[in-house]
Amino acid sequence: MSFVYLDHNAGTSLAHGVLDAMLPYLKQQQGNPSSSHRFGRYTQAAIDKARQQVADLVNADVEQIIFTSGGTESNNHAIGGVTELFDSGRVLIGSTEHPAVLEPAKRLQRQGFEVLFIPVDGNGLIDQEAFESLLTEDTRLVSVMWANNETGVVQDIARLTELTKPRGIVFHCDAVQVAGKRACDFRMAGVQMMSLSAHKFGGPKGIGALIIDKELSWPAYILGGGQEGEKRSGTENVAAIVGFGAAAEQAKQQLTYYQQHCKTLRDLLESRLAAIPGVTIFAQAAVERLPNTVFFSLQGFDSDTLLMSLDRNGFSVASGSACGTGRQEPSHVLKAMNIDDMTALGAVRVSVSLDNTAEQIEQLAVLLEKEANRFNHLMNR
Repeated sequence: MSFVYLDHNAGTSLAHGVLDAMLPYLKQQQGNPSSSHRFGRYTQAAIDKARQQVADLVNADVEQIIFTSGGTESNNHAIGGVTELFDSGRVLIGSTEHPAVLEPAKRLQRQGFEVLFIPVDGNGLIDQEAFESLLTEDTRLVSVMWANNETGVVQDIARLTELTKPRGIVFHCDAVQVAGKRACDFRMAGVQMMSLSAHKFGGPKGIGALIIDKELSWPAYILGGGQEGEKRSGTENVAAIVGFGAAAEQAKQQLTYYQQHCKTLRDLLESRLAAIPGVTIFAQAAVERLPNTVFFSLQGFDSDTLLMSLDRNGFSVASGSACGTGRQEPSHVLKAMNIDDMTALGAVRVSVSLDNTAEQIEQLAVLLEKEANRFNHLMNR
């Protein structure tokens, strides 16, 4: 049996050429990038190149790129920094954020900050009027993700920052899912901080970045030797950083083709799902979505049962966030969108990439149709 991987929002394979770029920094003797001898200069030059490649992907300046261990650390750095600058105040968090934002925000609550969750509409889009009404003089930070990891819904970040910039409010954006999949412009978005993760678009796991505006003096997250502009100390993971840079460069070069290819597969799957009785496709009416993501529910199935059936038949998909699997409860994203629990408990996410084909999507659709027919047959006995 051949196995088809359809969980690319959780993690991708290394893009072509990324491993080759990394190998010299894994196989050969390497100096510490902080050392002044030639071995240290060699590795520092590799980091500098990767920093430029990542900056180019998101239209940022190289000195704004702070390498981290991934999106989770970047989000924690951004959210947690509030406590170093303020004793109290209001923090606004999108109600459909990833747990890597929600959990640090809950810690702020325990530390005495007023944390409010911005409501969304039935498609998962931020309620603009509600958002503006929550902005106060003591609002310290806003954090809203650019694209949702479950639904694929894309927020109008630039429109949101138009409301926060005149008030001097710091805006953090989790752009982990959008980078490499859609145009992602740090400057045009108007945010002060942005989180990235390499393994979402063909880079290695365990490496990411927090982009910090030069005008923003944000506290350091890890203290020590002063690496990463004294924001994140510790000897750099050179091979992973190089892989991050190589993946960023390739993602930028193939962005248009990626979008066209993935949207074709997404639309194909949704057209096939629309013909199956009892299927609900979430956020389909949203103005903008990621080109590679379909989030749906099949009546009569809980997501775990359907996932296991698909897995036995060679298809790897997900039930919402990969970081939220193993808990038999409705997705908090769907609950925020006011989706009923029964429908939400059956939620399945398919996320494609350049590795996938129309034939694979057709095969998946046939399998889903068989599952739906089997259920309907049992119900009509």
